[in-house]
Amino acid sequence: MQFSIEPNNGMPIYEQLVRQIKFAVAEGVVVPGQLVPSVRELARQLTINPNTVQRAYQQLQSEEILESLRGRGLAVCIGAKRRCISDRQSLLAERLTEVVGEAVRSGLDHDRLRELIEKAIKQAIRSGE
Repeated sequence: MQFSIEPNNGMPIYEQLVRQIKFAVAEGVVVPGQLVPSVRELARQLTINPNTVQRAYQQLQSEEILESLRGRGLAVCIGAKRRCISDRQSLLAERLTEVVGEAVRSGLDHDRLRELIEKAIKQAIRSGE
């Protein structure tokens, strides 16, 4: 599991970790029962404060994405994939709504906007093959 932290992107680092772990679970890169790196280990890998990792892990535990396994560490919960897929789709819907709203506010007419969206969909499908 590889993480990419961008300290200057405007999003808190713990939030970047939460999203990346959720995306990894949604994509099946991390599976239920699999242990995640310890707080110290991940903080060392990413050269960030351990409290930041702890905050991300606590949020993921409260959302029932991670669970504590006594004496072993934190593991992905059963059912987490479904929740992560749902969260990811919600995030994507929000982002798409923002982009469409910006396009409409900029004066883009509906037909042109539909063309751009169709083109983007086709490109995404092609690049995913």
